[in-house]
Amino acid sequence: MQPPEIYAIIMAGGSGTRFWPASRRDRPKQYLKISGGLPMLAQTWSRLEGLVAPERTLVVTTADQVAEVQGALPELPPLNILAEPEARNTGPCVALAAFEVAHRSPDSIQLVLPADHVIRPKEAFHRTVNAAASEANLRGSLIVFGIKPTWPATGFGYIEAGEVVREVDGMAVHRVKRFVEKPDPVRAQTFLSEGGFYWNAGIFVWHTDAILRAVQEFLPQAHASLSKVKKGADLSEVYREIPAKSVDVAILEQAKNVRMLPVDYFWSDVGSWDALSEVQEKDANENVTSGGTELIADDARDCIVHGDPGEITALIGVSDLIVVHSGNATLVCHRDRAQDVKRLVERLQREGRTFL
Repeated sequence: MQPPEIYAIIMAGGSGTRFWPASRRDRPKQYLKISGGLPMLAQTWSRLEGLVAPERTLVVTTADQVAEVQGALPELPPLNILAEPEARNTGPCVALAAFEVAHRSPDSIQLVLPADHVIRPKEAFHRTVNAAASEANLRGSLIVFGIKPTWPATGFGYIEAGEVVREVDGMAVHRVKRFVEKPDPVRAQTFLSEGGFYWNAGIFVWHTDAILRAVQEFLPQAHASLSKVKKGADLSEVYREIPAKSVDVAILEQAKNVRMLPVDYFWSDVGSWDALSEVQEKDANENVTSGGTELIADDARDCIVHGDPGEITALIGVSDLIVVHSGNATLVCHRDRAQDVKRLVERLQREGRTFL
């Protein structure tokens, strides 16, 4: 018997506020060339080559970002762009995609992944997806990918792994004891010291029927609203009825059939400017550049610089800085304050500024 087809769902509706000022409302992080020569969405697309057929790859984004998706992925069939009337977090996003895939191929496996992560090598990623797909198909499990922590991160959700229930292609499949939201530093250090905790990679694999049943049980309003669309209702009229919850909180923290597959390849959610030091090559003085700008450095070390092609950034006698120039705005901050960029954006929003 042939295994079910795999559909890839790329979630590309985020705002990327921690990458301001390069990431703006009209062009968020996933459409920028932050960690390589291609927009992050295009990198995610290329990572699927040899794993998921292009015609079975869907991109979920907000209606105001459709043109950006088309610009980053000109080869993507227009009908494979699912436009949310408004951003409602990952729960409604997953539900919308599940209904669409069920319409196209009810007996299928879904791989759900963010548009703006860096994963390598892709061959190792393919191996874990195929193992997860096999488990999801045979057991009806909802599978999450876990990353073994290397430091006490406070910006990630954590998964506490339970016992190993089986092995698939040499990879352990764990029962999930619990999900833990972003911890404070003391708790994160405890998780790291105790072991058995993993970062939640935000990558999911499940059978279409399994996720539809989970949506019906744990996100009943989403199921009811999207069922109306099936019968002819306008998506823009019913979408706001769906609670704006993450799929982790709405479904995975409640479902009993959740499993975790630990992965051992390089993964980064590139969650802030400081993360570029993990995913980009460094010069002899540990400086990192992105976006195509040219760096002229004199006695400058451990800095992260972003700018457009044709621009020059000059640094003299400084260290541990983030320097970003984009359009009509420039950001300069210490690297250990990278997470505070989001707070700055929130301030600009409150003040009604026009640099967003």
